[in-house]
Amino acid sequence: MPDFTTLDQLKEREVINVCDGRRLGNVSDARLDLDTGRLTALIVPGECNFLGISKGDDILIPWGCIERIGSDIILVRCDGEYIKCPRQKKRLFKL
Repeated sequence: MPDFTTLDQLKEREVINVCDGRRLGNVSDARLDLDTGRLTALIVPGECNFLGISKGDDILIPWGCIERIGSDIILVRCDGEYIKCPRQKKRLFKL
């Protein structure tokens, strides 16, 4: 039987870069290629201020950078700069 997981289960896992040991945070979202139906990247919130509110762009981790998905962590290999992804503004009310 093939292994599978849900996005909710991925969101519970912490992402760690094996190149520098840095903890990037937990998965907040994912990118899906609608043409192929494949997951192309994981998204982790950018740096947070002292209140825990994200103050920067999100970090985009391409699927090819993922080394291993474990039961509680995701190991990635991101050399150099992280790919920044502008944060999507969420509206409280739809008018």
